Amino acid sequence: MNSLLVTSTHESTGKTAVALALGQLAKERGLDVGYMKPKGTRLQSNVGKTLDRDPMLAREVLGLDAEMHQMEPVVYSPTFIDGAIRGQEDGEELGEIVDEYFGQLAEGKDLMLVEGGGVWSTGGIVDLTDVDVANRLDAGVVLVANYQKTADVDDVIAAAEQFGDRLTGVLFNGVTDAAFDELEQEVVPFLEGRGIPVLGVVPREQELAGVTVEGLADELGADLVTGGETEAYVERFLVGAMGGDAALRYFRRTKDAAVITGGDRSEIITAALEAPGVKTIILTGGHRPSGAVLGKAESKGVPVMMVNGDTLTVVDRAEDVIRSGRTRDERTVNRMRDLLFEHTDVDSLVGPANDPSDTSDADADGE
Repeated sequence: MNSLLVTSTHESTGKTAVALALGQLAKERGLDVGYMKPKGTRLQSNVGKTLDRDPMLAREVLGLDAEMHQMEPVVYSPTFIDGAIRGQEDGEELGEIVDEYFGQLAEGKDLMLVEGGGVWSTGGIVDLTDVDVANRLDAGVVLVANYQKTADVDDVIAAAEQFGDRLTGVLFNGVTDAAFDELEQEVVPFLEGRGIPVLGVVPREQELAGVTVEGLADELGADLVTGGETEAYVERFLVGAMGGDAALRYFRRTKDAAVITGGDRSEIITAALEAPGVKTIILTGGHRPSGAVLGKAESKGVPVMMVNGDTLTVVDRAEDVIRSGRTRDERTVNRMRDLLFEHTDVDSLVGPANDPSDTSDADADGE
């Protein structure tokens, strides 16, 4: 049996989608695949017996019947961390639990995919970083990284040194067109010259980087009060808290953004409607703007939504949608499967296909 731990240099690198897409590719090659996320970090609540959303998605996408307590033995919540600081958690005992459940999940499997928690260093408080987990489970390591500027290479090298010989390779994910050539032509040869293998460079795709206006409204529990392009993607959030003229200059410098402001700030809303990069406006505080303002939004085709809560709270919730990847689903994994097939050395990770021609013709649903 082969074991592969998928970890990352930073949060929101697409680690879950990569891990599950590798599982899909392995299953297409006739392998029996298992999955485990020893440290549950993408939690539905911060206290009590919470569940990580990633193992639940893994069960759905990979057709697994394992129990959640096996797939996610350590609930790495703020409550857990506080308890560990107070000496209420024993790292060695936790490690033995991980070992036990891993053995159960791995029985009869050709490939065990182990997903890291948060970033590779998460878990250090109980000696269960992804380095520790890889050593305990005798797993090879795929390090998923983003790349925007050359200084990002420092983080890759630091992580690679920690994993040592267990590092199977680095996978750069979500790379923009502006950074792609520099990464492939300069950074990749530099890393490989230092003995750090690069498995591939996956280009950025908007549907994997952002959330649709409609999806954002669903996540926030917001009411759409005007029509418009609800399938447009949002990748960042701007807070409208300045005067109208300053707001317009601010909004015009961005793209694929949602503006969050109070429903009583008509000058901010009007300025946002003049900026082509603003895809939606999120109104807080329970205030509904005038009919004239909403009519202008309707004519511009910019969806306006209203959500309960103050602006700061809504900003935190909206950022969490992007940061934690809460909109990830089977479609996301399917698309990542195609990207990995096209841009990475899949055979070195999960083995060659029984019939390469059949695999290359697999459709976007991975069937």
